[in-house]
Amino acid sequence: MPVNDKNTPAKLTGQCVSIAYGQHRIVEDLDLIVPERRFTALIGPNGSGKSTVLRTFAGLMAKADGTILLDGHSIDTLSTKEMAKRVGVLLQGPVAPEGLTVRDLVQQGRYPHRSLFGRWSEQDQDACEEALMLTGMTTLADTALDSLSGGQRQRAWIAMTLAQQGEVLLLDEPTTYLDLAHQIELMNLITVLVHKHGKTVVAVLHDINQAARYAEHVVILKGGKITAAGPPDEVISAEAIADVFGVKSVIIRDPVAGTPLCVPL
Repeated sequence: MPVNDKNTPAKLTGQCVSIAYGQHRIVEDLDLIVPERRFTALIGPNGSGKSTVLRTFAGLMAKADGTILLDGHSIDTLSTKEMAKRVGVLLQGPVAPEGLTVRDLVQQGRYPHRSLFGRWSEQDQDACEEALMLTGMTTLADTALDSLSGGQRQRAWIAMTLAQQGEVLLLDEPTTYLDLAHQIELMNLITVLVHKHGKTVVAVLHDINQAARYAEHVVILKGGKITAAGPPDEVISAEAIADVFGVKSVIIRDPVAGTPLCVPL
């Protein structure tokens, strides 16, 4: 169940971050705090800058201005390889070469830890086996990716990011195209990674109620700006939903999780 993060240290911090495509600024003067060892959900309407923010905090897009800190140090000082060791990223619609097995894919997550001519080590093997175990993919390790269901493929990609053994996971719309059962399975996996394995997870989500139920920290974006950030109880309100999404709603208590539940009118 979500908790208050006011006394939780920041893992990632953005200070006055601006992001632009050419001359067009998508995000302006963004101040964002990602609590350590918590699940943070980024929500907002299409075009609000969620995926752009995620990519920039992953170091995959250059910012126009501002500073992004990882454990208090600018990510600009980190090499691409060092960043990949510490931050795992899963973008929308990842594509793997045809014929690749789950194990082949997961082993790619070890590339940041290996030198150009470095041999496959016991540590590499252990990291991959642990990633397969955590995602429930051990029995499917030698199965071709293209023969798996959508939910299984998504778990395989997450296993690859876990094999990197980074402290942070950044996931861009991880539940898109998954049926309800696989969405629940994936959100439960994220909960386990955070609470049992100490990961810091940030995910772009479209489902407000999914974010409210599973995330401890919710950030609402509109037009490249943060309109609210904090525990779900503090930021998910009928007023916020009307302002950001243009939808009238009532907020009731989820009878199972006790978290806010948005019911559109």
